[in-house]
Amino acid sequence: QFQLTESGRGLVQAWCSLTLSCGSSTRTLSNNAMAWFLQAPGKARSFVAAISGNGGSTYYAEAVKGRFTISRSYGSSTMSLQMHRLKPEDTAVYFCAVSRSAARLGTSTSEYPYWGQGTQVTVSS
Repeated sequence: QFQLTESGRGLVQAWCSLTLSCGSSTRTLSNNAMAWFLQAPGKARSFVAAISGNGGSTYYAEAVKGRFTISRSYGSSTMSLQMHRLKPEDTAVYFCAVSRSAARLGTSTSEYPYWGQGTQVTVSS
């Protein structure tokens, strides 16, 4: 059974950095696009960043552009999200997800059938 696991949860102060990682239990879907989403309390899950299967293309939500970096190795089902200059409004549960597509960098949750359990990120002011 395909499973995704996030790691790197933390409580940090504003303007600090944190790195999240996501790995899968198998190499299945290792060539598929992956993404990070976040869900703040009382809000819907929203797109953060996506990366293509070969790691050559990335796409970011405007709110994190220039502060967050998504990365993965080609053919790897492990990816990371480096988060810099964190803000209190970044506080949320962060989820990693795997797409059905290798190249499409979707921003909708419906495009990602595989999800991790989520990891909490809390940024204090």
